[in-house]
Amino acid sequence: MTPAVRALEKAGVDFTLAEYAHDSRSPAYGEEAASALGLSPDEVFKTLIARLDDGRLAVAIVPVSGQLDLKALARAAGARKARMAEAEEAERATGYVVGGISPLGQKRRLPAFLDASAEALPAIHVSGGRRGLEIRLAPGDLLHLTGARLASIARA
Repeated sequence: MTPAVRALEKAGVDFTLAEYAHDSRSPAYGEEAASALGLSPDEVFKTLIARLDDGRLAVAIVPVSGQLDLKALARAAGARKARMAEAEEAERATGYVVGGISPLGQKRRLPAFLDASAEALPAIHVSGGRRGLEIRLAPGDLLHLTGARLASIARA
């Protein structure tokens, strides 16, 4: 299993896994997961890696129905600016491939921010650490395990 699943098992939190056949031609991994699993795009969250202007990397976890607001992420992280990290940089830092980056079980713990919309949901889905694998868990468990902070970092 993936490092994300191992981290959940070690922590003893409730979660479920959902698998689907990933289409290698799909450019939108989160939307593909929502569609393949018959889920609302509001409850499937994508994990994005951003570079802050002070050089730090940060994890942004936002619903696939929206987009990451880089200015809001920078404010939440106490930085002036943020930009998306390069794919290779995100893969090196997390140990996962783009499209399968999980907020859980990353190679090193990065500052993480979960969009505040997750707070209203009983459960959310995040990547399980590979394309075609999703984890369903309570937002509170995700916050606890990643050390993430809730912040309004997504826009429609």
